[in-house]
This record gives sequence, structure tokens and C-alpha cells, in this order.
Amino acid sequence: MTHTHPIRVYYEDTDLAGIVYYANYLKFIERARSEWVRALGLDQRAMKARGDGVFAVRRLVADYRAPARFDDLLTVTTTLHSLTRARLVLDQRVLRADQPLFEAEVTLVCLAESGRPRPLPRALLDAVGEIPSR
Repeated sequence: MTHTHPIRVYYEDTDLAGIVYYANYLKFIERARSEWVRALGLDQRAMKARGDGVFAVRRLVADYRAPARFDDLLTVTTTLHSLTRARLVLDQRVLRADQPLFEAEVTLVCLAESGRPRPLPRALLDAVGEIPSR
């Protein structure tokens, strides 16, 4: 299950050298993760209101491969890597055409309103399918 999300590089995304500022790739993949959750049929505001918690990035490993530039049309792919009741690991890539520019492995957890960890919402588990056996 791979989700794709288009991103256009705007002038504000670039640095003095005219390439995408490194931190903006994190914004791009955050937007794509939000759209992936939406595509699963989940409403994050409703989840929070019901007390199902909110997602938080626990760990991120990133690899910058090549620069993106002003006006590039990029595609962010989001693929489920692994899942337990406590954490969700996604592989995310930023591509220009078929050229990988940025890759990240993102570990997400769920937090209760108190800020303490809680199990992932049942709706998410149901939407992505069975939890791999360990």
C-alpha cells in the first residue's frame, strides 16, 4: 500500500543557493503523512476529540540524495514498513520524476492528551490491515 502526494517547490522552500532547504523535506513528508491518514478514511481531529490520541514522530532516519530546486514538481510516497500495537513505521521518499531526492524511515507513536504513550487507534489498525505476527 503506497500513497503518493504531489508537492510543488516554491521560492519560499529554497535557500540562498536556490535549492530546497534541508528542513523543508520534513515539512513535505509531514504533509504527505497527513494525506495518507486522510486517504485511509481517518479524521485526525475527530480521533483527538474522541480521546484516541494524536500521532507523534518518535524517530526519523533521513538520507538526502540530490537537491530539489524552485518550481520542481515532486512526488512524496508513503509506504507502510511495519506496524505493532504501539508504533507505526513508514518509508517515505521524495522523488522528482523517478529520481530519489530524499528518503526517510519515520517511526510514529500515539500520545494521549496527557502526553503519555497509548496504543495506536483501532481505526488505524483496521484501516491498514492485520498487525504482522512477531
